[in-house]
Amino acid sequence: MKTIASTDTSSTSSSDSAALAEVKEVRAAHILVDKEVDAIHIRKEIVDGKKDFYQAAREYSKCPSGRNGGDLGWFGKGMMVQEFEKVAFSTPEGQVSQPVKTQFGWHIIKVIGRR
Repeated sequence: MKTIASTDTSSTSSSDSAALAEVKEVRAAHILVDKEVDAIHIRKEIVDGKKDFYQAAREYSKCPSGRNGGDLGWFGKGMMVQEFEKVAFSTPEGQVSQPVKTQFGWHIIKVIGRR
C-alpha cells in the first residue's frame, strides 16, 4: 500500500497537486442530507467538536451508508459522481470537506485514507 504524506510544511500548491495526482484511491465517509442549511449546521457541529462525524452520519444521513458511519470504503476515480469525486480527492486525509452538492443532495465528506 502506498501512502502519500508530506512532512514539509513549506510545500507549494503545485507539489500538493502532484501528490494528489498520484492518489489512485480514496477511502471516505459521507453524510448526505437534502438541504444545504442542514449540511452547514451538521458540519459546524463536527468541526466544533460537538458531534463525532461517524455518529452524525448515523443520525442524519439519508444514505444507507449512514448505518456504517457513512463509510463508503475505497473507491477510485470515475466511481463517484464528478462533484463528489473532485472534493473527495482534494480534501486532505482526516479532514472534513465543506458541503458539496450533487444530484443526490448535499454531502459532507471525511477522507479516511489514500493509496
